Amino acid sequence: MNITTLFLDIGNVLLTNGWDRGMRREAAEKFNLDAEEMNERHHLTFDTYEGGKLSLDEYLTRLVFYEDRPFTREDFKTFMFAQSQQKPEMAQTTELIKGLKAKYGLKVATVSNEGLELTRYRIKKFNLGSYVDFFISSCFVHYRKPDSDLYCLALDCAQVMPEQVVYLDDRLMFVEVARGLGIHGIHHTGFAATRDAFGCLGLSLAE
Repeated sequence: MNITTLFLDIGNVLLTNGWDRGMRREAAEKFNLDAEEMNERHHLTFDTYEGGKLSLDEYLTRLVFYEDRPFTREDFKTFMFAQSQQKPEMAQTTELIKGLKAKYGLKVATVSNEGLELTRYRIKKFNLGSYVDFFISSCFVHYRKPDSDLYCLALDCAQVMPEQVVYLDDRLMFVEVARGLGIHGIHHTGFAATRDAFGCLGLSLAE
């Protein structure tokens, strides 16, 4: 099997999510906001932010700063960015990806739905560019998963055929979309299962 390329999601695979429901709930508690109202506003506008059509400041105006607050935008942004972490099992997955890349000479790309400022922060903070060759993020290309155009664009950028690619994501629907295009899909549920799934595709660090 001639696999040459890995496509990776970022959230819940390499790092925690950038800005999920639990993080928004914690923000509501910390900043004394109405969590239900904030979530409703989030769902009405976040797709536009992830699609690269709103800045973070514009998103936050719609989410939080549509009225005066006793805290600043910078206070809120600092909290948002601090939610991005790499937990131990995610670090294991990262090391697996690095090892497979080195052993098999693979190209590695991220294929993710993320907003611009969060994407840039996460790439720099966690030095993702040290092993990721290029980043196909919704904020850069203005497509969002599960739109198949995002995967097709990633294939074009990598200059590979679908059967040459393994795609790793924690959301089964996104994996299913990739499989529908002929890409080998792995539903990431944890490090050990992902390691074994790569092994079944002939990609293993075992001697």
